[in-house]
Amino acid sequence: MSVKIKQGLVLREVAGSYVVLDIGNELSFNGMITLNESGKLIWDSVAEGLGASEIAKRITEEYDIDEESALGDVSSFIQKMKEADVFEEGGNA
Repeated sequence: MSVKIKQGLVLREVAGSYVVLDIGNELSFNGMITLNESGKLIWDSVAEGLGASEIAKRITEEYDIDEESALGDVSSFIQKMKEADVFEEGGNA
């Protein structure tokens, strides 16, 4: 699974929450998406160019979850971000 973050999207911390904002005004993405700590970890990992299995390993190191469950969660998150027009094919994730 190879994805990258679309141009014009940024992650910001606002009042203790993590939000994805469209600052490029070029995408069909409207509004903002709020991420929790694990969502931020996945976002940052995709931004670093990590693959899904590498991200899952990072999740297992940070949280009390087995690698198979972590990989399922990472894959689900990536799919949702693709459906929201936030991630696109390409990159290394």
